[in-house]
Amino acid sequence: MKRSTTALLTLGTVTAAVTGGVLFLGTGGGAGASGKGGDGLPPATATVARTDLIRSTTVDGRLDFAQRRVVKAAVQGTVTVAAPEGETVRRGEALYELNDKPVTLLYGPVPMFREMKVGDRGSDVLQLERNLRDLGYGLGLYVDTEYGRETEAAVKRWQKHLNRATTGRVGKGDVVFQPDRVKVVSADAALADQVGPDGPVLTIASTRPVVRAELEQTDGALTARGTKVEVTLPSGRTAKGKVAGTVRPEEDGSEGAAQEGITVEVVLDGGARAASGEDARAAASVTFVSEARKGVLAVPVEAVVALRGENGGYGLQIVRGTSSTMVRVETGMTADGQIEVSGAGLREGMKAGVAKP
Repeated sequence: MKRSTTALLTLGTVTAAVTGGVLFLGTGGGAGASGKGGDGLPPATATVARTDLIRSTTVDGRLDFAQRRVVKAAVQGTVTVAAPEGETVRRGEALYELNDKPVTLLYGPVPMFREMKVGDRGSDVLQLERNLRDLGYGLGLYVDTEYGRETEAAVKRWQKHLNRATTGRVGKGDVVFQPDRVKVVSADAALADQVGPDGPVLTIASTRPVVRAELEQTDGALTARGTKVEVTLPSGRTAKGKVAGTVRPEEDGSEGAAQEGITVEVVLDGGARAASGEDARAAASVTFVSEARKGVLAVPVEAVVALRGENGGYGLQIVRGTSSTMVRVETGMTADGQIEVSGAGLREGMKAGVAKP
């Protein structure tokens, strides 16, 4: 896993940097001391700038589709039509064929767990009737939770259209319920393969493009839902996005390797349009923003001076013409070699001494 972190300097690191790199150390009471006539002036200066500081971590990612899951055969049979990878399957279309009979995709949250027939009641009956209605077979059908004669008649019309035996019953292996249309990620069973009950046939996903990235366990704070990211797509284009959550690592045959990190799923702000034309599952780069400070005063880390004396703290050597004054400052966030500073009288555009150009 390739990874880079943008200049995350702790206050201790700042202390080491400034005490080792800056030649001008004030005392606890020397915040007003000045140099005259060029004596004591720093060899170079940096401008106190108002800017945005962003702390970020960049890792490798890859394009994919959300909500991967495996479709398993409900009954035993032979695969007579293998689903093509990359195809989008919609309501009423066959996900695959078993024993030369289509296994049809219907929409709904309740999985197909039984044969449905006259006299049955339940939420699965309700979603079956909604699908029959939306597919145009529900003439005279009152949509409810009861599998009545009208439901049976609608099922027979549908079965006739599919060139199936018009039994008026829906077998456990006849349909697959999914929340919406799906993308075929891979065919887990090839043409003529024998599959038994619970044998994998397809891996499917939603049609929503996502980027998956793996973070280290120590980056747990970045996995929070809604964390903002910037994705560099395979084409080089950049897209904004946010963390949708974590997903279970995919098994890749290596023991324990996939368990070392945390796999997060990132949704792109532009949805499918943002990933249009990109190479699916190709390498991408994902930058996670862990902290941001907008419109703060900042100077190079090397400009901060560790003050000696009873009060200690930090200061900047502010240069005005041929003189300089040590100004006490409070330090904040660091990123990209810059550090946030604040203090009485500190203003944008001032010149602060640094140890070297």
